[in-house]
Amino acid sequence: MLDWFKEAGSFEQVYWVLALISSVIFIVILVATFVGGDADMDADIDGDMDGGGFQFFTFKNLVGFLTIFSWSGLACIRGGQSTGVALVVSIFSGLLMMLAMSTVFYFLNKLIEDGGMKISNTIGRTGEVYLPIKANNGGFGKIQISVQGSVHELQAMTMDDEDLPGGTIVFVERIIDNHILVVTRKLA
Repeated sequence: MLDWFKEAGSFEQVYWVLALISSVIFIVILVATFVGGDADMDADIDGDMDGGGFQFFTFKNLVGFLTIFSWSGLACIRGGQSTGVALVVSIFSGLLMMLAMSTVFYFLNKLIEDGGMKISNTIGRTGEVYLPIKANNGGFGKIQISVQGSVHELQAMTMDDEDLPGGTIVFVERIIDNHILVVTRKLA
């Protein structure tokens, strides 16, 4: 049954071993990705560079490299190419695969949106007073404001000379203490 393996040269045997092992690992990663079991296997190899940057040396890319490297090398050998040509083609193909995978994951990471609201996005927006706000920094109230596609209730204060009752339309001027909005009555 394994006569074909014994008849192959040692160079071709190395390619076969790499092809079979890397293909099995590749299939396991592929299945795990589709069933939601995609653990962050890249953290061990690339130093956990979760910043959305271009990551070339990751575990998934290494597996992709070895898979394409070995199968393209086998295709060259079976096609009658010399070992030198097979090696050059397989290295080039593997690196091309790593580049393609890195590029795809780079752009996929760009599409991921941070679900957390950034309070700095409220500056310059209008909202509506929900809980009355006392005049001249006399106390805090709350406003409802639409930010990043959803409505939020945020703590607010005003420097205006008049209280801002519920239902008043206000304009966000600035933020203090990283969470308190300073608002003013929006003039029509």
